[in-house]
Amino acid sequence: MGQFGRKVVFLDIDGTFTPPGTNEPPDSALQAVRKARENGNLCFLCTGRNEGMLAPLLQYGFDGYIASSGGHIVCGEEILYDAPMTPGQQERAVEILKRNGIYLTVECCNASYTEESFKDFLREHASEGHNSELLRWRRQIESDLGILPMSAYEGEPVYKMVLMMESRDQLAEPIALLGDEFSFCLQEGDQFGIYNAEMVGKDFDKGRALVRVCRHLHIPVSDSIAFGDSMNDKEMLLAAGYAVCMENGSDGLKNVADAVCPAVDENGLAIAFGELGLTGQSIYQTKTAQADGSRRKQTIPA
Repeated sequence: MGQFGRKVVFLDIDGTFTPPGTNEPPDSALQAVRKARENGNLCFLCTGRNEGMLAPLLQYGFDGYIASSGGHIVCGEEILYDAPMTPGQQERAVEILKRNGIYLTVECCNASYTEESFKDFLREHASEGHNSELLRWRRQIESDLGILPMSAYEGEPVYKMVLMMESRDQLAEPIALLGDEFSFCLQEGDQFGIYNAEMVGKDFDKGRALVRVCRHLHIPVSDSIAFGDSMNDKEMLLAAGYAVCMENGSDGLKNVADAVCPAVDENGLAIAFGELGLTGQSIYQTKTAQADGSRRKQTIPA
């Protein structure tokens, strides 16, 4: 990378475009996205958030977005892909998860619904956690970003379930019984040993969503660049032509990335956009990070 040319960029939100659990990107990230688009590149959000939860960020200017970990894709004004669970899948999954003592949140297109016990669990355990997904849920609940009590749920289609548990062993039976229909992405445990996971349909993930967008736009996947920080970004980074993990990201994701850039709150996106030729030149003073497109980790220095 590092050369000029039209690219399509895919950005995770929490821990990548914004600090975890917020809707406030650093000014440097906003400048980087704006300049990259002015230079003819395309920028998409690619997130586990549903459409309603990512909507406040669309004001900053994007060419489209991938919501619900790939279950809902919008390119320009066109809905490119939409794949919620069937009612039967949803009912069976809820029954199996609950009997294994797993707390869950169901994500629809414009709203999410959580059990009251799940919110209590987060408040008790997440105050000092470093896991970006855990922090996201805690802060969104506390700041009332559209997560409603399960009692308000009225049967809207569900795209994704977010799971919280005290032991990874609690997923053994759900994976055995539901693994043919759903993929489970288990995040690394936080410092309290608390685990969270995402459960989505087998037909989509962030990586396949990236490919769907590129094919729709008639842009080679090799001209795509993905930025992420947590393990639910793994498929996206593996699918992309070039993959960048944030310094604040998980070690597991860094191992599959081509490069690691500074953290989200250390102007990481702006620095990486400059080094990769997206903004013409780096907004911040850095050394050039060389990369040949192979899957080997480089460090983009601050």
